[in-house]
Amino acid sequence: MSTNVLLSRDANGVATIRLNRPEKKNALSIAMYAALGDALAQVEADPSLRAILLCGAGENFTAGNDLADFANRPSDGSSPAARFLFGLAQASKPVVAAVDGYAVGVGLTMLLHCDLVYASSRAKLRAPFVDLGLIPEAGSTLLLPRLIGHARAAEVLLLGDMLPAARAHELGLVNAVLPHAELEPHAYAVCARLAQKAPTALAQTKRLLRDTSGSTHERMEHEFQIFAAQLTSPEAREAIAAFFDKRAPDFGKLR
Repeated sequence: MSTNVLLSRDANGVATIRLNRPEKKNALSIAMYAALGDALAQVEADPSLRAILLCGAGENFTAGNDLADFANRPSDGSSPAARFLFGLAQASKPVVAAVDGYAVGVGLTMLLHCDLVYASSRAKLRAPFVDLGLIPEAGSTLLLPRLIGHARAAEVLLLGDMLPAARAHELGLVNAVLPHAELEPHAYAVCARLAQKAPTALAQTKRLLRDTSGSTHERMEHEFQIFAAQLTSPEAREAIAAFFDKRAPDFGKLR
C-alpha cells in the first residue's frame, strides 16, 4: 500500500480509504490508483469489513489526476485507474464519500459510484475534461444524466464550471452539506450504521439500486425471488429473533 493511500480498519467493520497527498491536493498518480485498487480488493475480500469510507487528507478530497504523471497513464482498460474505477463500480459493500475542498475531474466522477456522498460547505466540484481536450470518464456520460437529467449533466460536463457545495447538493450530486468539522465524523457515523446492517441484504439492495435494466414487472419478479431467499436466511432469522427479544441484531456472529 502506497503511503499516499492509507487503508485502516476498525472494530465497527468500517474500512477507511484515505487519499494522503495533501501537499498536492491529493492529486492522483498511477501508483495511487494501483494502491486504491489494492485497497478495494482487500476490503472486498474481508468479511469483517462491512462499509467503506472514502476521504482525503488535509483540506481536499482530490484535485484529480496528477497531470505531470498523466502522460504515462495507459490509454486502455488495463490501466491502474481503470482497475480502481471498475472496482469501485463493482464494490458489493456500501461506499460513503466525505468530500472536502476540491473534487475535480475523477474526483467528481468517482462519486457517481459511491452510494452516499457528503460534502463540506467549502467543497468545490468540477469536471474540466473538455477544457483539457478530453472526455469525461468513469461512466459519467451515462450515470450523470440518469442522476440529474440531460440538461444539468450537460451543464456540468460541457461547461466544466466549478460547483460550490450548495449547488452540488441542489443538483443531487451530494446527499448533504455539513460544516467542515462535522463532515468526516458524520460520514463515519453513517458507515458505522451501515456496517451493523444485514450484509447480504445490504449488498443485494445496493446491487438492485445500481441495476437499471429490465422492466418494472421484471424487477418486481426479481425482487420477489431475492425476498423469498432472504426470508429463510440466517440474517432474517437473527433480525426477527432480535425484534422479539427487544435487542439489536448481531449479524457479526453469522460470519
